[in-house]
Amino acid sequence: MSTTTPTAPPAATTPPRATFFHPTVARLTYRALLGRRRALILFALPALLVIIAAAVRALSGADDATASGILGGFALATMVPLIGVIAGTGAIGPEIDDGSVVYLLSKPVSRQTIIFTKLLVAIGVTVVFSAVPVLIAGFVLNGNSQQIAVAYAVAAAVASLAYSALFLFFGTISRHAVVFGLVYALVWESFVGSLVPGARTLSIQQWALAVGQRVGAEGALSSSVQLPLAIGLLVAVTVVATWYAGHRLKSLTLAGEE
Repeated sequence: MSTTTPTAPPAATTPPRATFFHPTVARLTYRALLGRRRALILFALPALLVIIAAAVRALSGADDATASGILGGFALATMVPLIGVIAGTGAIGPEIDDGSVVYLLSKPVSRQTIIFTKLLVAIGVTVVFSAVPVLIAGFVLNGNSQQIAVAYAVAAAVASLAYSALFLFFGTISRHAVVFGLVYALVWESFVGSLVPGARTLSIQQWALAVGQRVGAEGALSSSVQLPLAIGLLVAVTVVATWYAGHRLKSLTLAGEE
């Protein structure tokens, strides 16, 4: 009489735990940002800022007004958003354009994890290539008198968060994300904002200046937006842009499957 040994039921497979950071996605994103020609611009802009600061300090000496003019007029108004455009759109835009995003989406990684990881990489790159050079240039210009160097560095770091999220979002909705980013950063913030005072309320630069104003000495920095409103808008733009970028990535997956 033969006996049969009962077989155990197959173990239930548990789905991968959702996280906010995926090392492989981060490594691929870093490689895309720093391994191509855009890395030249990322290095060139901060180097130009430090060279300008050193030349001005050598020619005219330490001056608080000059330091604020360079850090606010060139660094925060031009350099930081340009680096944000490069890092934010470059974190995902090229993958969507050349179709390689399909390979990434085929992996068992949630779309929100992909977006969060790419956002963290974009923020890290933007902060390193903007806030750190601003801090160095500020110390070169006036030795951090009136906390100007630290204040503008904090403003640059804060702006990096919102710029990265906004431009990453642009990268998920259009093949012309760089153009949209440049229009917002250089046309809306710099040109329209200088002509229409009300437009400054919708300016990441002004929101960041409100935070930096709190760090610097009295009157060292000025912003057209009050601090509570600036913080609320910074958080809202960062959260909404990140959420919608993840939602858009899900839509891209569904379109690809159809």
